[in-house]
Parts: sequence; C-alpha cells; structure tokens
Amino acid sequence: MAAQERAIRTRRNIMLAAATVFNERGYKAATIADILSKAGVTKGALYFHFPSKDELAQEVLASQNRDFVVPDRQSKTQEVVDVVMLHTHRLQNDPMVRAAVRLTMDQLSTEFDRTGPFRQWAEVTRERLEKARSQGELLPHVVPAETADVMVGSYAGVQSMSHALSEYADLTARANALLRHLLPSIVLPSVLASVDIAEDRGARVYAEIQATA
Repeated sequence: MAAQERAIRTRRNIMLAAATVFNERGYKAATIADILSKAGVTKGALYFHFPSKDELAQEVLASQNRDFVVPDRQSKTQEVVDVVMLHTHRLQNDPMVRAAVRLTMDQLSTEFDRTGPFRQWAEVTRERLEKARSQGELLPHVVPAETADVMVGSYAGVQSMSHALSEYADLTARANALLRHLLPSIVLPSVLASVDIAEDRGARVYAEIQATA
C-alpha cells in the first residue's frame, strides 16, 4: 500500500511539473529535461508513468475535464452557463487546467493532437442545448450542434484574449459579457430572465460541488 501511495504521489508530482512547464513554454519548447528538473524525479520514474512527452501532454489535456460535473438544474440553459463559468473559475485557479488550456490553444504544436478538448466541450454544450430545446427553453431557429460550436469557438477566443491581456485576471468579466451577448439570440426571454450569469457564478458552483464531494 505504501508503494502504491508513493507511485500515486510521484505521478501527480510529474503531472504538476509538466503542467508548469507546458504552461510556461508550450508543448514544442517544453523538454523532458525541463520536466524532470521541475519534478525532481529520475528519467526512469517519469517514463514508468508516461512513456513519452506526447502521452504526458495528453494526460494534462484530459485533466481539465476529469471530475468536471456540473450539478443538475431544472433549467438546462442554467447548466450551459454553469459549464462556462465553472470552467472559467477553474482556469483562473487550477494550474493543471491552465496548462491544459495552454496546450489546447497552442497553434505552434502542429505535431500534437489538441482536438480532443474542443470536441469534448462542443459535445457537453450540445447535449445540454438539446435538453434545453426539448424543454422549450430555446428560440425556434436554434440548432444545438451549430450553436454549441459557436459558443465553444467564441469562448476559446475570449480565453485567448484574456490570457494575452491580463493572464486570465479579467476572464470572469469577459465570460459574463460573452454570455450576455450570445444568450439572447439562443434562449427565450422568459427563460433567460431567471438564469444566473453573474461573474461569481463559477465560484459559487465550485463551492457547491466541493460541499457535496
């Protein structure tokens, strides 16, 4: 049991070190030597857990969606908002999520498959929009798959802009502005009137999840 716990700690330490290096340098410039130095482990220990830099980066990428469960709401539009604002909160506060987003947005990494997060976020959003449509929450013209792609692409742009201008310090305000502009063209006014899109929504949803964990 002690050996297993050490292995878990070592793996976690390597991932945190990799997240730091990937966030600072991007995938292409990051080296195994950088990660080893940051983690303080041997090359053998790293390769035991992660056979390549690519597999390590993919594990960091996957971490942004691991244990990402938004509480069920009667309003599925509210769930869409909660997905956006909770991710915003985690991006500002969790170094692993920040590194995952850096990898996802790294256009220089042409040899690295970074399509997964975009597809996953589009799927998560589409599923909730389809449920919202079935409950009569959306305007008649809305096509959930198309709208999900627009929302994910728009939010990716907002993230990129926030990172460039303020290192994500203003991301909650920008995410709130994005929702205020997009939702009226998607959601019935009578439904939207009861949806909470406040800037602190992500922090409150995160606290709600932690309280029930």
